Amino acid sequence: MIFITTILREHPELAVFLTLALGFALGYLKIGSFKIGVVLGTLFAGVLIGQLDIEVPSLVKIIFFDFFLFSTGYKVGPQFFQGLKKNAFPQLMLTVVICVSCLFIAFGVSKIFGYDTGIAAGLLAGAFSESTLIGTASETINNLPIAEMEKTRLINNIPVAYSITYLIGATSFVFFLTTIAPKLLRINLKEESAKLSKTLTGETEHEPGVHTAYQRWIIRAYQITNKEWIGLTIAEFEKINTDLGLAIQRLRHNGELIEPTPDTVINKDDIMVIMAQHGIILKGLSKTIGPEVLDEELLNFPLATMDITVTNKDIAGKSIGEIGKRFGNGLMLDKVTREYHEIPFNSSTVLHKGDVLKVTGKMIQLEIAAKEIGYLDRLSSETDIVFVGIGIVLGGLLGLLSVTVFGISITLTTSGGALVMGLIFGWLHSQTPIFGRIPEAALWIFDNVGLATFIGLVGLAAGPSFISGLQAMGYSIILAGLMVAIVPHVIGLLFGRYVLKMNPIILLGAQTGAGTSTIGLKAIQDASGSKFPVLGYTIPYALGNILLTAWGPIIVSMMN
Repeated sequence: MIFITTILREHPELAVFLTLALGFALGYLKIGSFKIGVVLGTLFAGVLIGQLDIEVPSLVKIIFFDFFLFSTGYKVGPQFFQGLKKNAFPQLMLTVVICVSCLFIAFGVSKIFGYDTGIAAGLLAGAFSESTLIGTASETINNLPIAEMEKTRLINNIPVAYSITYLIGATSFVFFLTTIAPKLLRINLKEESAKLSKTLTGETEHEPGVHTAYQRWIIRAYQITNKEWIGLTIAEFEKINTDLGLAIQRLRHNGELIEPTPDTVINKDDIMVIMAQHGIILKGLSKTIGPEVLDEELLNFPLATMDITVTNKDIAGKSIGEIGKRFGNGLMLDKVTREYHEIPFNSSTVLHKGDVLKVTGKMIQLEIAAKEIGYLDRLSSETDIVFVGIGIVLGGLLGLLSVTVFGISITLTTSGGALVMGLIFGWLHSQTPIFGRIPEAALWIFDNVGLATFIGLVGLAAGPSFISGLQAMGYSIILAGLMVAIVPHVIGLLFGRYVLKMNPIILLGAQTGAGTSTIGLKAIQDASGSKFPVLGYTIPYALGNILLTAWGPIIVSMMN
């Protein structure tokens, strides 16, 4: 044991990687239906290994924290600025009410129980699952005009309070969403979700793992025997059948395979591969075109599946049905993603700038459509590090600025500035995706590993004083965590339903966003058997991240 301790103290980088490995392993564990998660897992791992009194330069922690905050802003930036429009006003108002409530409740509870600044910040961060607040509060405490020993004590109290109230906050919030909130609203989650699904898509959702056998698009081969079509070009054939939405994908003429162009002439007994919606096929194309044939070689051709980001201002605001009529012939829309969350869609779904469409079809058709819609992502694995580096530097400079309001000095800190600049740069990328690309895999590293490393290092630093700090807080921290986690959401639930008149499923999704609780979103989706809560999640999540991160310096200033 002495040998291991010596090695880890002399090479603290090994302690960091050991903390990550152990933390991610703990994160996969479940207590009943509650999954510990990477954040809490790495915090516990850091505290455990931190008992060996290992020192890691604080600069390492800040670097990973900045990566995490920039990537968080980058992901939600497009939706945040989209949310500033009028149609998102209820969700924005709900978020402000919930986040302001949690700040003042955490402050009041901390004063009642006599908590210090560090405990108050950890209480707020844990009860609302906002790890970024640990960083911004710690930076602010570091700038307080107090003794270094007192700074260290306060900063080390943050993760102690966070770890306890995170468990309490996450579990109680899930219980509130899935059990108490539906009773307060007097609704059945599954029935309400089914109603919303019928309203928005005309269909009823299926439980996870079960999907409809219905196929929207079908590709079949037909032999041309109807004299009506013989002698026409492909373009003329498709134009005549515009209402049917037919698209010719391939052709066999005199036994030879042909990739048709709009000018290709249709001859008797040619075999055409036709793509059409299921209903059109069932109407009997064999009667109007010719008999269906099985030609495996002809039907075996490559189709590309690519992501197209909506950037054209003339496309944003239009429905999927509208753009499909303009240049969707021969293409199949598989998925619509908004702010890294898949959303349900049908022909009436309105597209926003920054939405990502997963489309399948021939590559040349995809390229033509992409020119009209926005940007075709060719799935490069490269990250624009110039973009990331400049963004974090500019954010840090912005975070150095401070203002005084009612005697309270408010500053974003350099890390908070990275979040704000991530929002701006994420929005810029959605407008001009040709630069600033960060692949989803790289974002996962910045987001998950960045945060996990930061939290792990917080745990390492707090390790030696963790037990004594826990004993000093006493059992009151459990009651405090429950109050801060639940009371703001009760206020938000009543405000959203009876003042803002929000749909209950969208409202519950918005509450998980305002509380920055991905666990809560997953829980309400599982309980309702629906994806629709995500429609209320994205905008509040974007604003909630900003407000709760900003609460770090503010709660420190209020407590001093």
